[in-house]
Amino acid sequence: MLVLFETPAGFALFKVLDEGKLNKVEDLSKEFLAADSARKVVSLKAFSKFENTAEALEAATKLLENTPSKGLRKFLRAHCDGETLAVADSKLGNAIKEKLKIECVHNNAVMELMRGVRSQLTELISGLAAQDLAPMSLGLSHSLSRFKLKFSADKVDTMIVQAIGLLDDLDKELNTYAMRIREWYGWHFPELTKIVQHNILYAKTVKLMGDRANAAKLDFSEILPEEVETELKEAAVISMGTEVNDLDLMSLKELCDQVLSLAEYRAQLYDYLKSRMNTIAPNLTALVGELVGARLIAHGGSLMNLAKQPGSTVQILGAEKALFRALKTKHSTPKYGLIYHASLVGQAAPKHKGKISRSLAAKAALAIRCDALGDDQDNSMGLENRAKLEARLRTLEGKELARSAGSAKGKPKIEVYDKDRRKGAGLITPVKTYNPAADSLLGQTTPDEQDTVPKMKKKVEAEPPQAEEAEEAPATEEKKEKKKKKKKANQEASLPANGNQPEGEEPAPKEKEKKKKKKHQAEVDGENVEVGEKKKKKRKHAEQGEEDSEVQTKKEKKKKKKSDD
Repeated sequence: MLVLFETPAGFALFKVLDEGKLNKVEDLSKEFLAADSARKVVSLKAFSKFENTAEALEAATKLLENTPSKGLRKFLRAHCDGETLAVADSKLGNAIKEKLKIECVHNNAVMELMRGVRSQLTELISGLAAQDLAPMSLGLSHSLSRFKLKFSADKVDTMIVQAIGLLDDLDKELNTYAMRIREWYGWHFPELTKIVQHNILYAKTVKLMGDRANAAKLDFSEILPEEVETELKEAAVISMGTEVNDLDLMSLKELCDQVLSLAEYRAQLYDYLKSRMNTIAPNLTALVGELVGARLIAHGGSLMNLAKQPGSTVQILGAEKALFRALKTKHSTPKYGLIYHASLVGQAAPKHKGKISRSLAAKAALAIRCDALGDDQDNSMGLENRAKLEARLRTLEGKELARSAGSAKGKPKIEVYDKDRRKGAGLITPVKTYNPAADSLLGQTTPDEQDTVPKMKKKVEAEPPQAEEAEEAPATEEKKEKKKKKKKANQEASLPANGNQPEGEEPAPKEKEKKKKKKHQAEVDGENVEVGEKKKKKRKHAEQGEEDSEVQTKKEKKKKKKSDD
C-alpha cells in the first residue's frame, strides 16, 4: 500500500512497510512518537517537487476542488502501477479511481497514519528542514487566500450588493435631476409638464425642442406618440411661459444630456444585475425576481448569511423597525418586509397577502439554501415552487368566490327548498292552496260604525294639532279591535269550510260579542265627546283671557292720552 501526502514543497509517496499495524488504530499513534519507529512503519518511495509558486497554487486549488492536477496525474502513473493508494479525501480518491484506474482507500486507519506522517514529516523526507517548510506553507497559504478572494464564486455576491446599492442611488439622482429640469423649463413652457409625464421622454423633448417657438417646425415622432405631438404643438403656440435666452437653454440641454446618460447607464447596470442574479441565485430569482432577490442578499450581507436565516426572518427582512415598534407597543407584528414587492404578493388580494408572503418566504428560504450550498446551477427548483405558490393563490381566490356564491362553507343551501320532497317522486305534505272564504268579512263595517266614522273625521278636522296626544290612546285601541276582528273572521270562515254547523244557524256567542262591541264603541264615542268638550272650554277661557287683556290695554292707552293732554 502507498500513501499520498501533500506538502507545500510537493507531493510525496510513502510505502507502508507493515500493513498489519493498520489494524490496530489505537496503537498506531505510538509508532510515530519517535523517528526510528516511524521509519519502521513507512518509508519514502518518491517525491515530486513543485517548480514554482504558480504550480503549487494550481495543485492546491485543484485539490480543493477534489480533482487531481496534471503534475499529480503524471506522478501517480509513474509510481502507482498495481498498488493500492491511501488518500486523505474520499472525493479525491473517487476522482483518481475514475481517471487513472488506481484503487484508493480512505478510512480511520488511513487518517491516523496521515496524522503520524505529518508529525514526523521532516524526519521521513531527507533534505526538507523545518525552517524551509514554514516559509513555503506561509507563502502558499497567502497565495491561495488571494486566489480564493479573487476567483471564488461565493464572493461574487459582493458585486450584487454593490450593484443594487448603486441602482437605488441612480434612481434617486435621476428623479432629482428630472424634477430640476421640469421646474427649470416650466418657466418657459409650463404646459409641457402635463403633456409629457415620463421623465426621460421629457428630457429628450426639451433637448430636441429648445425654445418652444421651434415646436411647430420639429418632428417628435421618434420620441412621442402622434396625439401627444399634436397636443404639444398646439400648446406651444398659446403658451403663457416667459421668454428664455440661448445661454439658459444651453445649460438646460447639458443637464438633459446628464439625465439621458444616467438613464442609459442604469439600463446597463440592471442588465448586469440580472445576469449576476441568474448566475449566483437562479432559484431565488425565479421566485421573487432580480431586484427583490438582490435587495434580500444586500440586506442579509451575503448569500451565505441569508441561507442561515429561517423563513420567518426572510418574511419580515427589511421591516425590523416596524417589528420592534410592534413588540414594544404590544401591537400586531408586520406580515412582510422587502418580500412585499415580489410579483406573487402583488397579485394577491389584500386579505391574502399575509398568507402568500408567509408561503413565499418559506419557499424562498429553501431556494436560497439550494443556491448557496447546492451543486446544481439551474432554476428548476425555483420554477417548481413558483408554480405551487401560484396554484395556492388560485385556490385561495376560488374558496373566496365559492363563499360569496353560497354558504360560509362554500356550498349553496339548496336543501331548504327540497325539504318537503321525498327521495322518490311526490311531496310529503299537500300543496297549500289559497282560501277565498277567509277574506269574506274583511273590509265590511256595521251601520253604527259607518255613522261614527264621519263624526270622528269632523272632530279631527275641527281639533288643532295639540289634540294628537289625546288621540293616540283611542288609535291603539282601534288597532287591537281590528286584529280581533280578523281572528274572528278567520274562525267564522273556517267553520263553514269544515261543515260542522248548518248554514242558516249562527252560534249564540256571536250575538254576545256583537253587543260587547257596540257597548265598547259607545264608550269610545263618549270619551271622544268629553275630550272635545274640554278642549272647547279651554278655548273659550283662552279667548276670554285675550279679550280681557285687550280691554286692559285699551284702558291704559286712554289714561296715557288723558295724562298727556
